[in-house]
Amino acid sequence: MDIREAIKSRPMQWQQIVVFVICILLTMIDGYEIIVLPFVMPHLAKAWKLSHVEVGYLLSASVLGMAIGAAIISPLADRIGRRAHILLCLVLVTVGMLLSARSENFRELVAMRAFAGLFIGGLIASINVLVSEYSSDKRRGVVMGLYGIGLPLGSALAGSVVEPLVASYGWRGPLAFGALLTLAMTAVVIPMLPESAEYLIERRPKRALEKYNKIAARLGYPQSTVLPEACRKNDGPALAVAVNMIFGGVMLRRTACLWLGYAGLISAFYFANAWTAKLVADASGSPAYGVRVGMLIMIGGVIGSLLFAALSLRIRPVIVTALVLTGGAVVYTLYATYFRDVALAIPLSMLVGASASGGVCAFYAISPPIYPAIVRGTAVGLMIGFGRAISVVVPIWTGYMLSVGWTPSTLYRVFGGVLGAAAVFVLLLDQARAAQVPDAGMHGAADKYGG
Repeated sequence: MDIREAIKSRPMQWQQIVVFVICILLTMIDGYEIIVLPFVMPHLAKAWKLSHVEVGYLLSASVLGMAIGAAIISPLADRIGRRAHILLCLVLVTVGMLLSARSENFRELVAMRAFAGLFIGGLIASINVLVSEYSSDKRRGVVMGLYGIGLPLGSALAGSVVEPLVASYGWRGPLAFGALLTLAMTAVVIPMLPESAEYLIERRPKRALEKYNKIAARLGYPQSTVLPEACRKNDGPALAVAVNMIFGGVMLRRTACLWLGYAGLISAFYFANAWTAKLVADASGSPAYGVRVGMLIMIGGVIGSLLFAALSLRIRPVIVTALVLTGGAVVYTLYATYFRDVALAIPLSMLVGASASGGVCAFYAISPPIYPAIVRGTAVGLMIGFGRAISVVVPIWTGYMLSVGWTPSTLYRVFGGVLGAAAVFVLLLDQARAAQVPDAGMHGAADKYGG
């Protein structure tokens, strides 16, 4: 029996939901890591007397690591398997977070933040792909939307624990807590997270049939005496095949539209999450109000992810993605005008979070099925790496722009325009999908991405 087809075509079972829940919890690590330093930054900047530019470099260090990790570490998952790759990354993220908490100077902290980010970047692509591979075709948009709540939930967790931990342990406390959180998730993954059936079929590692049958037993399907036929043919060296499947022929246009759209979205996401709390605190003179606004953005992120899931029941996920980004462009522009008005800033902060985090889970939903399983981890990792590489400059650039006199309102308008451009790229991606059908022999079922 071909488990791949059963997973795609049959109703989702509780064992698939377990995978899905574990991956949500793992994604919370990414959300926690993204937000913990911006929330700690007022205390750290005061303790170390950091300038705006130094703050920008610290906020970018983790993002830089994530970008490099997504591009360089993620492809390893297509060789050693999603499960082994996730475990490796979790262990090294734990090490990086612990070393961050023990840093004694600016340069050391920058290096350790980049190290932790390196393996978070690699981790997220594998989680994203695994969720997609264990989702049915009918419910993929809904599942990926619900999966997207992990990011804002992790960020909300960071916001809720930072103040009490800082009060008890100083700025190092929240970083050490992140290490403990990651270590705890490693203990959950070891006994409970299965390997990807698609990886076992396409790569055929040692004991592949045995592992395949364990997955079948877990899902209640009959055992197999042989593995199903792989979609991939022996088309040449692995690197050449991967490059061709991601960038060759009609896939080049799809990849370009997808990556440029994601880069725009994730740039606006990192700007809002990294700088909003500090900008609002500076404008209002109240650090507590800045933290409150940051928390509202996280809550809005959960709402945005759930909204994407609900809309995906009725509308193709790729169209929902374009709608979320267009709405985000409007919201960012409104926030530029009214973020100093407390009565309006509160609901608008939630809408900023809804559009930013909703956009992230939207791209997580539409990206994996574009590519065949044999290169899916590589392709999604490269997309995430490309987007986060662009985003590396956002906190630094923001710091420089503020230092030369730009206002927060101007910055929000700029990123509203970036979200509008991202929506255009998503619509172009949909057009490319409708107009061009890739060669079935090379790309297999990779075309069913839009729902």
